[in-house]
Amino acid sequence: MAQQNIYDNEAFFDNFKGLRDDEINFNEVIESPIITAMLPDMKDKKVLDIGCGMGQHALQYSKAGAASVLGTDISEKMLEFAKENNSADNITYKRIAFEDIAQLDEKFDIITSSLAFDYSEDFGKLLKDIFALINDGGYLVFSMSHPISTAYDGTYDRYTRTEDKVRLYANLHNYGIEGIRHFKWVVEDYEVYHRKFSTLINCIAGAGFIIEECQESTVPDEILAEHPDKFGGVVHQPDFIFFRCRKSNR
Repeated sequence: MAQQNIYDNEAFFDNFKGLRDDEINFNEVIESPIITAMLPDMKDKKVLDIGCGMGQHALQYSKAGAASVLGTDISEKMLEFAKENNSADNITYKRIAFEDIAQLDEKFDIITSSLAFDYSEDFGKLLKDIFALINDGGYLVFSMSHPISTAYDGTYDRYTRTEDKVRLYANLHNYGIEGIRHFKWVVEDYEVYHRKFSTLINCIAGAGFIIEECQESTVPDEILAEHPDKFGGVVHQPDFIFFRCRKSNR
């Protein structure tokens, strides 16, 4: 099974870091506020952040009173940045791929992941591995690309537009065909996995989780008015989808 590690590509990492350095970006404006609002109380909890990236969420959980936070990622560059810029006494960072997450010999009260599961080839197995790592009554809260967003491979324009380049609607491409998608984003062969919405639901339920909440990404009206070129597509297609899942203690 392939293990994707695009963030150790020098050009991709530098571009991604540049995007995050801009305060008006999709992560800070859209993704982070939604997933943060869905989190349970972190106080005195043992937390695992899968695909922790640069460590922003790990530090957030530490400041929210978590007893301990383990951040895992496959990218050495991401982990190096996290250790240098988002560290705390109760945070540990570890290099480990999705495919190897079951090797962790401990359990957690809360497991989170922010926009990382798109890179997992076997989403169903990943969720089952995560389920086994959560204490009874614990939570999995995660975001990932929305299935409408991944129903695109760069063959055609993302949007149909007017002559003045105003977006009319988003274009879908082979929504019903699941699997890996290749398109250009910084690098020529950027890869994510496309799955139908029903597949996401069935994988979550199949792993044993109860879905408590699901959200789709939106952008605040004032941000949309100020930055229509950057965020105008959000009204036509949600970029991200969010789930709050619980492991029943029954």
